[in-house]
Amino acid sequence: MPKYDFDIAVLGGGAAGLTITAGAAQAGAKTLLIEKERRLGGDCLYYGCVPSKTLIKTAHVYQQMKNAGKFGLPEAAPPVDFREVTNRIKFVIGDIQKHDSEERFCKLGAKVEYGEPEFVDEHSVRLNGKTFSSKDWVIATGSSPAVPPIEGLDAVKYITNREIYFLERLPDSMIILGGGPVGVEFAQAFARLGTKVTVVERLKQILSADDYDMTETVRECLKQEGVKFYLDSAVVRVNDVGNEKEAVCKQAEQTKSLKAETLVVAAGRRANLQGLGLENIGVQIDKRGLKLDRRLKTTQRHIYGAGDVTGTYQFTHAAGYEGGIVVSNAIFHFPRTVDYTLLPWVTYTDPQLASIGMNEKAATAAGINYSVWTEEFKDNDRSLADGEPVGRIKMILDDREKPIGVQIVGPQAGDLLNEWVAVMNGKMKLTTLAGSVHPYPTLG
Repeated sequence: MPKYDFDIAVLGGGAAGLTITAGAAQAGAKTLLIEKERRLGGDCLYYGCVPSKTLIKTAHVYQQMKNAGKFGLPEAAPPVDFREVTNRIKFVIGDIQKHDSEERFCKLGAKVEYGEPEFVDEHSVRLNGKTFSSKDWVIATGSSPAVPPIEGLDAVKYITNREIYFLERLPDSMIILGGGPVGVEFAQAFARLGTKVTVVERLKQILSADDYDMTETVRECLKQEGVKFYLDSAVVRVNDVGNEKEAVCKQAEQTKSLKAETLVVAAGRRANLQGLGLENIGVQIDKRGLKLDRRLKTTQRHIYGAGDVTGTYQFTHAAGYEGGIVVSNAIFHFPRTVDYTLLPWVTYTDPQLASIGMNEKAATAAGINYSVWTEEFKDNDRSLADGEPVGRIKMILDDREKPIGVQIVGPQAGDLLNEWVAVMNGKMKLTTLAGSVHPYPTLG
């Protein structure tokens, strides 16, 4: 048997990589973690979930201040100093970063190295002039903002999720290219803080993975808060025009020029697989990411993939789940396969949009005969007391009246979905749920 430096080596110190590193090291495997940047935590901590939800909370509080009159209180909303917003974001990142410190993983028994590795053979990488070998490898290098091939974009200064949280001041106006979760969360947060926001989306609806009726509820709420939308619109070119950026959009045969101080690209993600030398060792990739089987093995059976490089569900909780699958297969040799059937997701607009299982789009595509049950938030006493009557819960039932999916658009939808995560994963009967006592008055 060949002798390797490590039992398992992980490329990438984000959610998936850290899950695998911790699990492998605590199980007694000789573990190496390699991270390109000189800090652990990945995109989620520094440019994703953590700063975005911190910003969203700040914008939510400011929105309540502006609308305090609805609750019988005096309104008081002075202009926003975005430097203070940025300072809060940096503080929250720093507080959470302690859990992802190098010292923590070294204490667990892992070795941490920094730099840009490249495979020199199927079991070895070259890093900073040294060679490291391992029996098994995991590629968990995450993703970066995708830059669409738009004329002029390479010559215009734009920002992505890597810069938007750390602006020197609040922009007066903003054009966001992309109506997915990242784009619409940015749109509402900055609109609430005082920026004039326009969203351009090439598809006919925002949040295209979700059902149209649910996403339209979100869009209507954002429109009422001042966000402008151009749907079914392709950006054909962008220009610098003095102190503003111009986006020339085409919808059907009509062309329109949009101008704003700041241009934000939120048009999806691309897997970080460049420069790893994968083409030299027989690891195949496609336009989404790594080619993987259901055990998350690449075309080299001892090399696994997890996190955004899978090209499937680019969520932190999906990365953690996939990390557990890799540890089970690679370390404990207990065969497990991925199953995304009940993977939940949430878009953190206000109202939030949360989903688990099949929505109507997915059920229709699968050829399933289904029925739909809905309940409106306006019929919930706590929702009325909180002044948040917009939204509904929608349950999708198959022809045996078994729940195959639940979607919620409304206040605290992400938290409300957790009960359905338990119900559906635990295969609870609806009669059991209906017979359970829930506290009143709550949204649940």
